[in-house]
Order: sequence, then C-alpha cells, then structure tokens
Amino acid sequence: MRYLIVDGHSIIFAWPDLRKLHNRRPGLARDALIKQLRDYQDWSGDGVVVVFDGRGERVSSTADPHDVQIFYARGGQSADSIIERLAYKYGKRFQITVATSDLLEMETANACGAACISPEGLHQRLQAVRKS
Repeated sequence: MRYLIVDGHSIIFAWPDLRKLHNRRPGLARDALIKQLRDYQDWSGDGVVVVFDGRGERVSSTADPHDVQIFYARGGQSADSIIERLAYKYGKRFQITVATSDLLEMETANACGAACISPEGLHQRLQAVRKS
C-alpha cells in the first residue's frame, strides 16, 4: 500500500490560488485542498493523509472509511511532529511520500524511510493523475 502524507498548511501557503483563498477564508482553502487530495486518492488508489496545524487541546482526526484521513495538531504542536511520527511509525512497512515545503521535515521523513516531494511536485502529481 502507498500513502501520501500532506503538510496541509505548507501546501496551502505554497500554492498561490490556495494562499489567496486562505487570506479570505482559511476553512475554504483547507476544503479546496482536501477536495483535490480526495480526487487524487480516488484516481490513484494511494491512501492520503493530510495534517494541519491546530488549536485544540488534543490531536483530532476525521476520516470516513476509504476517505482522506485528516489530522489537526493540538495547540502548541505543529503538523510537522505528527507527520514525522507517522513517517517513523509506518515508513518501514508502507511506501510513504511526504509532501511539504519544509526542508527539515523532508530530511526527517527521509531518515524514516519516506520519500518527499515539494509543493510543486505534489501539484504535478495531482495534474498527472487527472490526465491518466
């Protein structure tokens, strides 16, 4: 099984259309990213996990069976720590790719056995699966 783990806010701020939407309505930017990732998951067969920085007291997650898994970090915790933990825990058992613009996070994910792609690489991957 292959998984794509996405650093949600890193991608939103790297893509001009989502960044502009986030400046007006952050929730809509998250929803737009999730919709694109859901389409990718449906077409590619890869499992998709998206992690956002959060504000709550604990880590929360939402997912319906066969849907994109969504995690929100707790307040004071970055999405990076959750992504790194997932890469460490599952990197040796599954083929994992982490999408982020954070170079330190990429290094850590690579050390855990995950491949990494930039926001531009993710955009190209989403476009390619639509064309196939």
